[in-house]
Amino acid sequence: MKALVAAHRKPKQHPLTGPAARTAATLALASAATATLFEGSGHAEPKLTPAQVKAKVDQLYHDAEVTTEAYDGTKEKADATERSLSELRDEAARKTQQLNTARNALGSLAAAQYRSGSVAPELQLILSSDPKRYLDDAALAERAGDRTATAVSGVRKQLAELDQLHTTADGKLAELRGQQSTLQKQKSDIQSKITSAEALLAQLTAPERAAYEESDAAPADTRASRSADTPRAPIAAPTDRAAAAVSFAYSALGKPYVWGATGPSSFDCSGLTQAAWRSAGVQLPRTTYTQINAGSRVPRSQLAPGDLVFFYSGISHVGIYIGGGQMIHAPHPGAPVRVAPIDQMPFAGAVRPA
Repeated sequence: MKALVAAHRKPKQHPLTGPAARTAATLALASAATATLFEGSGHAEPKLTPAQVKAKVDQLYHDAEVTTEAYDGTKEKADATERSLSELRDEAARKTQQLNTARNALGSLAAAQYRSGSVAPELQLILSSDPKRYLDDAALAERAGDRTATAVSGVRKQLAELDQLHTTADGKLAELRGQQSTLQKQKSDIQSKITSAEALLAQLTAPERAAYEESDAAPADTRASRSADTPRAPIAAPTDRAAAAVSFAYSALGKPYVWGATGPSSFDCSGLTQAAWRSAGVQLPRTTYTQINAGSRVPRSQLAPGDLVFFYSGISHVGIYIGGGQMIHAPHPGAPVRVAPIDQMPFAGAVRPA
């Protein structure tokens, strides 16, 4: 019996020793190293060169500026909608007061009839808690006397106008909420692009960052002849207004770029040009793609100080020309208002504000 039990027991396993153990350990280490190697190659990203960082950052800033101009346009529409809504509410309040005055007049008429011993049914209805239900009855005025009919007709008209105002205001409110939702999405998109650009720039060493800033200020083929940091002597503007706009632009040098800003302490590109010409008494639209239609077109060969110069096919950037092939503009986040050559970006056109 003991022999049968012993025969069914599992054989005892012994740990590997000697050469077999060393071979197993070697294979295990090799397997782990291979797994680590493949894991690393699947997740590690090659370090970008400074040139690649610049290209990506420039594209991100450009994309952010395109969205910024869209944001500025949406913000302008939202502000106009909000003003319109406020005006509608004010008008509704005035008409409500007029309606109350008219109803009070009907109340006086009803009181007079009550003293005489009878109150016309139509007045009982119109002075009830729900007069509109009865005012909608076209036969009401026919049942009333001339004086009462005129008063009732006036109240009915005022109620209809008030209803229309409320309907219009509700539509404006829905429009405003949609614009505010769009603004929030555009704002998030802009901030995401700027954050990505800043993260890329953080990868650069101090010398690489300095080189980026220099190349961002002026292209290599124009730095020798045109300093982007030191303006030339101002060239006379063709009109007093243009001179005032250029003077304002010079006074803004060094102020930070902030998307959506129109001054006085910070600007985005179209915010700067709008503020410059506003100082000269000319009100420009808010965005690049509307400012390009705010004046007479000017060929590049006939540019004069004060002209607005636009860039990229989507008209997403603008500066104010100061002469000598240079402009003052608000470039992008991290780059203050500065002087730069107009051949720094793809030229799209120019406008001379009236």
